[in-house]
This record gives sequence, C-alpha cells and structure tokens, in this order.
Amino acid sequence: MRKLLSAMTGLAGGALLSSQAFAQEIRNPAEEWEHLWNEVILDITVIGVIMSVAAIVMLIKYRATSPDQVGTAKKLTTVQSISFALIPASIFMADDFYLAANGWTVWNAYRRVPENAMEVKVTAYQWYFEFEYPDGTVADGSLGDDDKPQAIKIPAGQPVVFRMTSEDVIHSFGLPYYRVKEDVMPGRITYIWVNPDKEQTEAVLQCAEFCGNDHSQMANPIHAVPQAEFDAWLAAKADE
Repeated sequence: MRKLLSAMTGLAGGALLSSQAFAQEIRNPAEEWEHLWNEVILDITVIGVIMSVAAIVMLIKYRATSPDQVGTAKKLTTVQSISFALIPASIFMADDFYLAANGWTVWNAYRRVPENAMEVKVTAYQWYFEFEYPDGTVADGSLGDDDKPQAIKIPAGQPVVFRMTSEDVIHSFGLPYYRVKEDVMPGRITYIWVNPDKEQTEAVLQCAEFCGNDHSQMANPIHAVPQAEFDAWLAAKADE
C-alpha cells in the first residue's frame, strides 16, 4: 500500500512539474495555427477523396443498364440499419471533436500572454495607429514624408503584447504574418500577442475593419529587428 501511495505521489508531482514547465514555455501561436490549418486541409482532402471514390464506384456498379430498369435494395436488419447510420456518424463526430479540441488549444495559446512579454499600448485613430512603448516613447504610425505609413519596430526574440483601444470608431488590428487579428474598440481594452522569434521585414499591420475614407492608409510595416537596432530606433523616436 505504501509503495502504491509513493508511486501515485511521484506521478502527481511529475505531472505538476510538467504542467508548470508547459505553462512557462513560450509558445508560438502562429506555428500552432499553421499546424491546425494543415490538419484541417488534410482532413477535408481525405474525406473528399473517400466520398468521391465511393460516389464513382456506386455510379458505375449500380448504374441502370436500360431505361426501364428499376433498382432494388437489399433489406437490412435493424442492427445493420443502426450500424450504417451510427458508425459513419461516430467517425465524423470524433474527427470534428479532435479538430475542435486542437482549435481550443490554439485559442488558449493566443490568449495566454508570456510573463516576459513587452507591452506596447496601441491607440487607433482615423486613420492611423499610435504605439506607446514601456519607456513612454510614442511611435506615430501615420503617413510619413513619402506619403507611406511609417514602419514600426519590435525586438526579435521577445514576445510582444499589444494592449489596444480606439479613440473614435471600431478598428481591427490585423497582422496576417503572425496569424492574429483583434478588434479595437472605443471604451474598451483588447489585446493580442505575437512571438517574433526571428528577424523579419515582411509583416504588415492592416486595419481589417472598414473605418472611413482613409481606411486603406492604416497599413504599417511591422519589422522585427535585433535588440540593438530596436533600441537605437526607439531612442531616435524619443528625440523626435
């Protein structure tokens, strides 16, 4: 009995340590989103192929050989009828529940902000975003001297959480590169976080909610850069 209790205690302790390690791990929601998307595409492709092959086989095997031919069906027992209905339904439902569970896992990753994430306050206006960094420096995302939205920088290798609100109408913070989008509303603070685990200059922040005449101008490049370059850019913004 003592051995059993000791084993159970050890298992419980191991599970607790594993859960703590999992909670502290910095996940990449974008990668998890991609994985789930690939699973969905694979899933519907397999189902589509199976259904298409079954339809073709039945069209050939049970086709009418003359205009006057009337088809006949084999009489099924009650057990056969129930089996033919429940077995396919159970398989499809199990598949749907599996994908739904993975979807909730990805959702939880998007909503659980890492403890070491840098917080950037975002305020949306008609028609630009304003970014306030932890040291109080403000980066204006409006049009620059070249009539293009100014690039905004974040440090590569550190999670970044955006705390957002709007000063006028409903906007939407859309970063397709990081597979995130969240509405920005007046009188309410919403958030989303990204994990820029590598340097990149491809991401573009686009307002994804039509907000007026110059909605299309709210499209700031979001560059993930080395820490030294980010610090220099932030210092330059503070001097402006």
